[in-house]
Amino acid sequence: MSLIADLKSLEPSQRSAIWASYLGWTLDAFDFFLMVFMLSAIGKEFGTDVKTVSQGVFLTLAARPIGAFVFGWLAERFGRRPVLMADIILFSIFEFASGFAPTLTSLLVLRFLFGVAMGGEWGLGASLVMESIPARLRGPISGLLQSGYPSGYFVASLVYFLLFDIIGWRGMFMVGVAPALLVLLIRIHVKESPVFEARSGKARVNPFAELLRYWKITLYMIVLMAAFNAFSHGTQDLYPTFLQQQHHFGTHLTGTLTAIMNVGAIVGGIGFGIWSERIGRKRAIIVASLLALPVIPLWAFAATPLLLGIGAFLMQVAVQGAWGIVPVHLNELSPPAARALLPGFAYQLGNLIMSRNAVFQAGIAESHGNNYGLALAIFGGVMAVVIVVWTAIGPERKNADFTADAGEVQE
Repeated sequence: MSLIADLKSLEPSQRSAIWASYLGWTLDAFDFFLMVFMLSAIGKEFGTDVKTVSQGVFLTLAARPIGAFVFGWLAERFGRRPVLMADIILFSIFEFASGFAPTLTSLLVLRFLFGVAMGGEWGLGASLVMESIPARLRGPISGLLQSGYPSGYFVASLVYFLLFDIIGWRGMFMVGVAPALLVLLIRIHVKESPVFEARSGKARVNPFAELLRYWKITLYMIVLMAAFNAFSHGTQDLYPTFLQQQHHFGTHLTGTLTAIMNVGAIVGGIGFGIWSERIGRKRAIIVASLLALPVIPLWAFAATPLLLGIGAFLMQVAVQGAWGIVPVHLNELSPPAARALLPGFAYQLGNLIMSRNAVFQAGIAESHGNNYGLALAIFGGVMAVVIVVWTAIGPERKNADFTADAGEVQE
């Protein structure tokens, strides 16, 4: 009951910041995951294979660190709120334009540009919210924010289920312009981060210099996020292709199982985010990651839709359970003068390091007779162990005082 009371005690502007950031990441992920449902259809239109089209997933992931750095740097100078609005408008425009691509090359260029814009959203939204709410709510809200990613995947699976056979892959991209409407909510109801405003009368610290000054924690976070991104993308991006190519499921069954998978992800993200307030950030990440290991045989090698659905649900409870702690953990570890920059940059640089994940997995699957289950199992198992080890040896700053941190920034 105390959690509900704490949530009710939030000011309207705080609640608006939470919803705006959650919806921003939800709609950002929705736009990204639309493409993973359409790899086969795009390849068919352009006369190529899934592995070649999956370069678009690689380019989107590879471009995200550029956006995280640029938009994060701008947010340290001009505020989280205005930069977040500009970023959302940009990724919506590039998503919409993808539906008009005349060639595969032009589509890949647009997916790269979309990746630049997409790269900025997570870090801006997470810092805005984490700096705006009481410390005791950071764990639960972290789980909610990160559940925006599977929420977006869930919405994408529903749109695929309902509309793909009617509007095709080009129409699906055009639906992706919807996130631009979120800017109205941010413009009207969301206030600037109080931590950023507390620094507004001081000389600006170069956020890039802060990354160099705190190079050890920066490096730690980048390696951690490389493992995390391989864990999530390695269990999600080719899952629809796994169902289509290996099990020969149609549009509706693929959409249904993917939706079930993302319900599990939402449950895991929110549940472990709440639990991290009791057991700590590191323990919550470790427990969730370990839970993935016994689920792998059911998730990757089951033969019936029922068992595959159960496996998909449980696997993403574990994967996104670990991910649910990431927003708060990275924000608490970050130096105060680079909080809008470092968490998002580390996250997206980890994406860059693992950005050929989909291409590599598709290669493994095709070399083993389209055995996508094998490729998924390898990435899921190995990365769960890596995350456990790397998290265990790393630091933790649960409930760090962000306002006090802002007052101690060296000019």
